[in-house]
Amino acid sequence: MSDPSVQHQQARPAVPVLHEQRVDEVLGAAPERGRGRYRPHRVGMVWRSKVFRAGAVIVVLALCWLVILALVREQTGPEGFLVGLGLAVLPVPLLMAAFRWLDRVEPGPWRNLIFSFAWGACAAALVAIIANSFATRWIATATADPASADTLGATVIAPVVEESAKAAAVLLIFLFRRREFSGVVDGVVVAGFTATGFAFTENILYLGNAFGEDQQLGSTGFASVTAGTFFVRIVMSPFAHPLFTVLTGLGFGFAAVSARRHRVRRIALPVLGLLLAMGLHALWNGSSAFGPYGFYAVYGIVMVPAFGLVTWLAIWSRQRELRTLAAELPAYAAAGWLTPAEPTALSSMRARGMARDLARHWQPDRARGRAAARAVAEYESFATSLAGLRRRARHGAVGPDFGARERELLHHLWQRREFAAPALTHAAHLTGRPGAHHGHHGRHGRRGRPGPTPHGSAYGYGYGHTPGYGGPSGYTPGYGGPPGHAPGHGPAAHPPPPPYGSSSPPSHRRPPT
Repeated sequence: MSDPSVQHQQARPAVPVLHEQRVDEVLGAAPERGRGRYRPHRVGMVWRSKVFRAGAVIVVLALCWLVILALVREQTGPEGFLVGLGLAVLPVPLLMAAFRWLDRVEPGPWRNLIFSFAWGACAAALVAIIANSFATRWIATATADPASADTLGATVIAPVVEESAKAAAVLLIFLFRRREFSGVVDGVVVAGFTATGFAFTENILYLGNAFGEDQQLGSTGFASVTAGTFFVRIVMSPFAHPLFTVLTGLGFGFAAVSARRHRVRRIALPVLGLLLAMGLHALWNGSSAFGPYGFYAVYGIVMVPAFGLVTWLAIWSRQRELRTLAAELPAYAAAGWLTPAEPTALSSMRARGMARDLARHWQPDRARGRAAARAVAEYESFATSLAGLRRRARHGAVGPDFGARERELLHHLWQRREFAAPALTHAAHLTGRPGAHHGHHGRHGRRGRPGPTPHGSAYGYGYGHTPGYGGPSGYTPGYGGPPGHAPGHGPAAHPPPPPYGSSSPPSHRRPPT
């Protein structure tokens, strides 16, 4: 990456203002490195030290896990615990990979996902074990009917307690990591990781108890209780708990994109999602009350369609994020922050992956290649955040710190443009998505309003036209500044990127010559 001191000497384009309203009258050049840190509005009183806060959370979750280990081992025994642990861990990587794939457009930080999983596996599971046991015993004592107490506890108490405990993780991230919780996909992913951790701990308990029962009865093979429990909980319904809690996550996700003036909606949507999660959970737990085939009926008629609907909604939201890139980023391309082809390249997962490969293979050694690919990946993530921020601003879902957040994201893009802009532009060329000179059919294009036109070249680059790098006066598209102004550029300051004007595009496996 080039010297930051040289980069900051370059004139930067002005920030485009929203068409509907001037959100910030003082939007200008991105701040310098020392002042480029966005400070979000704090929610309530929080601890001052990040290290202290992180340490306190880790200690609390670790204590919860130790208490759970003691309780589970007491119920299942050492052998049952080990068997349950070995079987319960099998679906965890698959579920985590599925939710992480969904989050590829704008990946959330791993610290949030690890916290969510740990909260579900430790804190939520401990609350559920203690609260469910206490409530069931109290009902059995009050009614003198242990059988009805177990049924009532499974169909009424457990759904309320467990879904509330899991929803607490989503609420905490929604409040204290607000800048990283920007839409429906974030709600689905955070809720999915939380529920995956909860199901992991719960499966250890169920499978360990089943193994202990088989040890007493002498059952083995496919007829054993362990095999039946494994088939029902791991094979048939590993998505059950994630499905319940994802409904809560959807409520928080829709609240995140709602206008700030709709306060009732922003509160009602998470509550509605939580109630739906509790209702579906109660229906699933009480399916055995509908007769010998009640479980299979609920599974086929309710659970599978609900799973398909939620999966479709999550994928649709992911595709919507990509469409937002194509609709919102041309404003920044027209202002000179991006090359004309970048918005369409960033709206294609194939082009984004190819850009990372291009940046990696254009470098002379492996270490620089990894650094370049990482810079492009960060550029793609920041660009996605920028497009989402601008879209939420159009709908009135941002606060007064919109301008500061926008300038910070542009600041990060500007620092990484040396690797990202050439790679993304060339990826757009290779995938047949040069885009800018054809216009786009985003938010405005559907009504016949053309997108920003390119500055000269169809792809933003060409032989003799290297934007921002000392090209002829009057031709400076891309990231050198507004058209007709290219101060501080030249081959001595920045080597020109590989040209892309040849009729036969070079292979992405080697730098073009």
